Amino acid sequence: MSEPTVAEATEAIYQSLNADNADLDAHIATLKAALKREGLTEAVVDPARLAQNNRAGRKMMQSYFRQRGVTVAFSA
Repeated sequence: MSEPTVAEATEAIYQSLNADNADLDAHIATLKAALKREGLTEAVVDPARLAQNNRAGRKMMQSYFRQRGVTVAFSA
């Protein structure tokens, strides 16, 4: 079985967020490993797919991910 890509890991995070944050920490760890493998420094997230697409929700997400070693940027 191959390692998940950044896109696959990001999709798993979207699904986790929609499922009341089920296994979110495990998905963040997978995303962190995928970013490292692909040589990327930050994950780009589509804010339209977030449960709380407001400034407070985005800042909370950035903070939570940053505490786990993943920098989050939002697509335009």
